[in-house]
Amino acid sequence: MPVTSYNGITMPAMMYGTAWKKDATTKLVEAAVDAGFRSIDTANQLIHYDEALVGEALLALQQKDIDRQSLFLQTKFTSVNGQDSRTPYDAKANLTTQVNQSMASSLKHLHTDYVDSYVLHGPYSRQGITPQDLEVWAAMEEHFNEGRARMLGVSNVSADQLAALCSVANTKPMVVQNRCYAMRGWDSAVREICKKEGIIYQGFSLLTANPHVLENGSVQAMARRLNTGVAQIVFSFALQIGMLPLTGTTNKRHMEEDLTAEGLTLTEAEMHTIENMG
Repeated sequence: MPVTSYNGITMPAMMYGTAWKKDATTKLVEAAVDAGFRSIDTANQLIHYDEALVGEALLALQQKDIDRQSLFLQTKFTSVNGQDSRTPYDAKANLTTQVNQSMASSLKHLHTDYVDSYVLHGPYSRQGITPQDLEVWAAMEEHFNEGRARMLGVSNVSADQLAALCSVANTKPMVVQNRCYAMRGWDSAVREICKKEGIIYQGFSLLTANPHVLENGSVQAMARRLNTGVAQIVFSFALQIGMLPLTGTTNKRHMEEDLTAEGLTLTEAEMHTIENMG
């Protein structure tokens, strides 16, 4: 089932993440879309992503009659402290100019005139919302107001930071994307704010951050009951708890299997078991 943001934008319930794919990015994005994914996450940050290679996949997919409008594209503005020397903007420019140059670069990379979701890759400090965050967010809001971004979001954010941003922003986030740990209650404090504010919560590293969950005997029993894999149990749990899961698998069969999580149903007792596995 698709999910809808508070401003009425609909996105698929699962997303394919392109971090750490390097030279394989193009073929893996094509494979993910062939498997059934219609939502792609990237960032204009060459340390961990290659946004231009995502764009190459989008051009190839057009030859298969999969047009831009059928895909949900999400990218990010990454500050200087999250980049190496290959910044997609003038690192000495003011922050508004950096955002504008990064957005222009992203649109060129992705061969489009808008992105469906534009995400601040992370606040400038681990605590609080800084003046730099507010300047960047205001610049992002301009791209939202002018139609170059249909949604805005923030990643790698704490509950306190999210609450603060929601309280001061002219346009509060529609999306939050965080690494999600079972030992932290599956990011329960942030998810609670998202629920209150009508924000879509995207969870990443659901598998890699929680190996003990995949190895748990109860989870393996759930997989046997539903004739599926433990990864799909975790994704099904995420979906049922109100989370939009990302997967970054490089295996075509796993891509197809991960999407089957939308058709699985865990019992209330099974949900309780996984939720309290921290």
